[in-house]
Amino acid sequence: MADIKFDIVEEIGVLSENAKGWTKEINLISWNGAEPKFDLRDWAPNHEKMGKGTTFTKEEAGKLKEILNKYI
Repeated sequence: MADIKFDIVEEIGVLSENAKGWTKEINLISWNGAEPKFDLRDWAPNHEKMGKGTTFTKEEAGKLKEILNKYI
């Protein structure tokens, strides 16, 4: 498998933390030098490891916000 390179452009916020110190975070990340996207995933302390996550373009994040606003 090819190496995946990432750059955390902006740390936006931490949603939660589990007993082992992993945090669920929303960040702005550039994957393999591409345009940064909103990224939601679990991270080990100091971002040394990551869990599976999902990314959103600005447009997708805006749509998600609209949907969530109906329920929150």
